[in-house]
Amino acid sequence: MTATLTGGCLCGAVRYTATAAPLAVRMCYCRDCQYISAGSPSVNMMLPTAAVTFTGETREYVSTADSGNVMHRRFCPACGTPISNQAEARPQFVIVRVGTLDEPNAVAPDTAIWVESAPRWACIDPSLNHVARQPTPPVAR
Repeated sequence: MTATLTGGCLCGAVRYTATAAPLAVRMCYCRDCQYISAGSPSVNMMLPTAAVTFTGETREYVSTADSGNVMHRRFCPACGTPISNQAEARPQFVIVRVGTLDEPNAVAPDTAIWVESAPRWACIDPSLNHVARQPTPPVAR
């Protein structure tokens, strides 16, 4: 990808620009993501932190994920849209919700993670790579 990715929250108060290609695009079925996305997986792109610029006020919710990572989850305080999260153990990466992209077809997931936590009624695309729990982080390019 050489194009810039842009996006933001539902009300437009939070915006971002990413100037690097995603290192990974994943559908996550962990329980935290099921809460965030009202029962379905969240679709996330992992980007180099240095390549993403956010504007607008965000609020943060800090929690420990099933992986053991301490997560900083950022959302718009006006409309509640989940925007991003970042693990304290991996500050070089930021995870951005694909649903916040201005052009949601700009990226597509290639992997489904935490599939062991998916509800039995989940329709997990068989063409995606499946990982039972937390995958190894990619190497930053």
